[in-house]
Amino acid sequence: MSFQIAKPSALLSPYIKHYWALENCVSNGNEYTQRIVPSGLMELIFYLEEKPESLDPKKSIPENTCISGQQKEFYDLTVKGRLSLFSVLFQPQGAMMFFNIPAKELYNQNVPLNNILKNQVSKIESNLYEANSFQDKINIIEKFMLQQLHKHHKLYEFKRISNSISHINRLRGIANIEFLSNQACLSRKQYERSFTEFIGTSPKQFLKIVRFQNTLNQKEKNKNYNLTQLAYNCGYYDQAHMINEFRQLSGMTPKQFFSECESYSDYFQ
Repeated sequence: MSFQIAKPSALLSPYIKHYWALENCVSNGNEYTQRIVPSGLMELIFYLEEKPESLDPKKSIPENTCISGQQKEFYDLTVKGRLSLFSVLFQPQGAMMFFNIPAKELYNQNVPLNNILKNQVSKIESNLYEANSFQDKINIIEKFMLQQLHKHHKLYEFKRISNSISHINRLRGIANIEFLSNQACLSRKQYERSFTEFIGTSPKQFLKIVRFQNTLNQKEKNKNYNLTQLAYNCGYYDQAHMINEFRQLSGMTPKQFFSECESYSDYFQ
């Protein structure tokens, strides 16, 4: 298996968190299951070989290039054969600077890029497939993303929501929505509408995901933390609160998750 990751150029770093690529081949007749949990980040994924399969029809991957919106819950992908993918992982507020569609329209879905950009996708897919290196793929995507950025420039709203995301990150998801709306100089109703349009999910749901991702990050850094310490440090009312949210987002209790899955946060890494 080959895994590569790289930061975007300075011009795109306010909008894109990183690029990553994976090359993996599962021997004939074999398969493995990958659990996908909400990360708080939207993603543009190019499958250059075989696509994984989802047991949940609502989370199917209908075409080779899809935008994955904010996710409400976990789902499983079954990987068979040869997997080759290139991904653009956006900052929480970044994706809508490139696509002229409200982020909430992508909520809890994997949407074909063809549905949004009618006549551009096949050329990009072909260029990526023929690229000789990870860096070549990055160069192709950066050129495309810069073109898209200039088409859909919503700088004022982007700055407002970016400031809100900075507060949420600093507070590790332990934030009050009234505080966030006041900082944005909006009523709570206006703030929730603007946030959902730009981020793709409600502030309440987003804060839940960020707390969950922070818990994964804290456990990775402090492997000896017990569940009581994690619940206290990560802003849960008690262990029962943490267990309930883990079940909603990962399908497992914290104990199960930490024994069966890697304690890695896509959001905070």
